[in-house]
Amino acid sequence: MKKFSLTILSLAILFAFAASSQAKPPKRDKGKMIEYKNEFWEKIKKSALEFAKPKEKPKLSFKMDFSGYDLPKSIDEFTAYWHNPPISQGWTGTCWDFSTTSFLESEIYRIHKKKLKISEIFTAYWEYVEKARRFVRERGASAFAEGSESDGVFKTWKKYGCVPESVYTGLKKGQKFHDHHKMFAEMKNFLDFVKEKDFWNEEVVLSTIKSIMNKYLGTPPEKFEYEGKTYDPKSFLAEVVKIDPDDYVTVMSLMQEPWYKKTIYDVPDNWRRSADYYNVPIEDFMSALKKAVVNGYTVAIGGDVSESGYDSHKEVAVVPTYDIPYEYIDDNARQFRFSDKTTQDDHGIHIVGYKKDKNGMYWFLIKDSGSGSRNGKNKGYYFYREDYVKLKMLTFTVAKEAIKDLLKKFK
Repeated sequence: MKKFSLTILSLAILFAFAASSQAKPPKRDKGKMIEYKNEFWEKIKKSALEFAKPKEKPKLSFKMDFSGYDLPKSIDEFTAYWHNPPISQGWTGTCWDFSTTSFLESEIYRIHKKKLKISEIFTAYWEYVEKARRFVRERGASAFAEGSESDGVFKTWKKYGCVPESVYTGLKKGQKFHDHHKMFAEMKNFLDFVKEKDFWNEEVVLSTIKSIMNKYLGTPPEKFEYEGKTYDPKSFLAEVVKIDPDDYVTVMSLMQEPWYKKTIYDVPDNWRRSADYYNVPIEDFMSALKKAVVNGYTVAIGGDVSESGYDSHKEVAVVPTYDIPYEYIDDNARQFRFSDKTTQDDHGIHIVGYKKDKNGMYWFLIKDSGSGSRNGKNKGYYFYREDYVKLKMLTFTVAKEAIKDLLKKFK
């Protein structure tokens, strides 16, 4: 009996061994790389940091109280002329470029009925090259900054041409907003080094400036396809855009220069030291501006955007009576503020329409590439009352034909 039991046991072990030898190998566990997360620890850390942070009062700024005012609320209230939708200049100091390019896009439509989107960054690229060239030739005495003036777009187009935005955006894949702050810092540091070392080799300096911009913006195209045809930037300007930069003028109004003379606009962003500005008294300035806009022209303007009557959430710019009543705004008031630097050459924008309120006061519809214009309901727009333009806007750029009567006063 014992022998039989052993035999049975031996057979069972044999069968078990045979079965196990035919079974699948044991499953092997695998690992993978995953992002480390400890949500509750992040909660603890955030709470601890917030508790330890000194309690700061909210930063306050003095702004006009608009309670009870009947302000424009929508772009639909305005007589508006064709313009491309507002776009953001992002983290750049290129308002001069975005506003003037927008103005010229509207001019292309006014003249040729073509809806084109032109690359602002192509213009900015070559403007930086020209700034660096002048910096070298003047041994560091010329300003190298992000700002410029409307005439910079015309001069750059005249020398280098222009391209559609579709072939040169200046944005990397996945980049939503323009960001030039690191690029500019790198270029500025390099030029500071050039000045410190007294190294004025123009070819080497410009090559380095271009290589820095190529890294951040990409290399601008020499040839490209547009609507089935090959162009270079100059042929695109001549054959498609068909805008003559010589058909435009910029008007200023400052007492420090002679009236009815072409003169210099003495601000840092006029780094070329251009003396092609038509200087007129403020009443002529405003009369010509309003007449141009009413007659169907859009206008690029530039000036100061830092007053208490300038509110990005209300989307308006007005001059409060506690600053200066409208009837007292004259050449003296403008010059006083420019001379004491409470009016500065801050920002370039584009007038794309107008309306008159029940009191006969003009309001201008402003297309703006700056960040503040995105704080209200009408994204990319402001509403400027004419008193603000009269006191705080320093220049405007327009087609010569729009102000031909004013230009007759110039010898």
